[in-house]
Formats: sequence, C-alpha cells, structure tokens
Amino acid sequence: MSIYAVVGPSGAGKDTLMAAARAARPEIHLVRRVVTREAAVGEDHRPVTESTFRALRAQGAFALSWSAHGLSYGIPREAVERRGCVLFNGSRAMLEAAAAAFPGLRVLHVTARREVLRARLAARGRESAEEIERRLARADLPLPPGLDVITIDNSGALEESVARLLAALDLKETTP
Repeated sequence: MSIYAVVGPSGAGKDTLMAAARAARPEIHLVRRVVTREAAVGEDHRPVTESTFRALRAQGAFALSWSAHGLSYGIPREAVERRGCVLFNGSRAMLEAAAAAFPGLRVLHVTARREVLRARLAARGRESAEEIERRLARADLPLPPGLDVITIDNSGALEESVARLLAALDLKETTP
C-alpha cells in the first residue's frame, strides 16, 4: 500500500484535486474523513457531533485523529488498511503524527497563490472575511522536516494539477 497525506492551506483545492485524480484513476482510494462539521458542498466527509467523535476515538475507530480550526478530524482505521494507493486530506500540523502512524507516508503539499486562495475561500462561503484572513496568514506554514514531500501548485488549470498529482503517485499501470 502507498499512503499519501494531501495537505496545504485552506482553499488550495485539495478535495477538488483528489476527486479529479480519482475520476481519472479509479484505483485510487480516497479516505472519507470523520469531521465534527456539518456536511458541506465540495467536501465528502462523515459529519458527527463532538461527543460521537470522542466515542469513536475511545473505541479505536481512528488510525489517526487531530484538531484544527476548532474541529476534530479522524481517519477511519479501516480506510487506511486497504491495498493500493490511498489518499487522505490531512493537516500540515498533524504530519509528524501521521508519519508515525503510517510508516512510508508520502506528502502531497498542494499550494496556490494567495489571491487564488482568497477567492476560493470567499466563494465557498464558510468563513467570514476575518476568518479568511486568519487562514491566509497560515498559508505558508512550514512542513516538518524529514518528510517525503512533493509540492503541487494548484493555482492554474485543474487538469495540469491533476497531471502533476498523478505523476507523483506510485500507481501501477493497469490494462483495460
């Protein structure tokens, strides 16, 4: 199995890029995270309450869990026990824990120019102008040293970014 943490600033287009890569290569497995947030357009996650999240974590349901932006996130254990190429949307702040939990973890660091991030965050309508500015202030958060990182600039055409992501993955060619 090859496991990849897809990380980057809010608005970089991580979920969009992952979904497009999956559409191009059906053998890619996208992990559906558990998040203490209501369902939102553009993000496929399992919404739960904080108390449900705590109960799931206590039961050992997560291979990895963390908190960011006032929310709790979990990577279901069974989702990362699959064979093949597994991608999950992570957080830059949890990469050291992810590397410890998943030996051989590779990181796909998705970035975009600041003006692109601002426009995407405003378009999704989840954050206030002040919250957008706080997220932009964290856009250049450095990654922990010693990780296997590939950076993908997703400022331009989605097709170009998808091609870069697919080139970075350890995919075996399949015959139709």
